[in-house]
Amino acid sequence: MSEQLWNHHPDNGDLADRDIIGYTVQATDGKIGKVDRHSAEVDAAYLVVDTGPWIFGRQVLLPAGTVLRIDHEERTVLVGRSKDEIKGAPEFVSEHEVPADYLNSLGTYYRPMI
Repeated sequence: MSEQLWNHHPDNGDLADRDIIGYTVQATDGKIGKVDRHSAEVDAAYLVVDTGPWIFGRQVLLPAGTVLRIDHEERTVLVGRSKDEIKGAPEFVSEHEVPADYLNSLGTYYRPMI
C-alpha cells in the first residue's frame, strides 16, 4: 500500500488519541456524511463514513491520505475528493476488520488521484 495514501497528513495531528466519530465529512463539492469509525494505524489509516440518505445509507471507506484538513472546533473533516469520486469507489461492506484485499482495491482506485 502507498504510505502517502494510508497515513494522515502530519498537519492533522495525532488521531490515535483523538475521537473524530460523528464529525461531518465534506467532499470538495458538499457534505457526504459523518465519521462512523476511524483507524489511525500507521500505513493503514482510514475513515468509515456513514453517508446517510446521500447514497442510500451506504458506508464508504476513505484512505487517510484523502483527508485535507480536520477542524476540531467545527467537528468537520474535509476530503480532497468529489462526491462522484467517492461514490464510484469499490463498495465497502461494513465488517469489524477490513479485509486486506479490499484495502488493496481501494488503494488502486484512489492512488491515481493523489
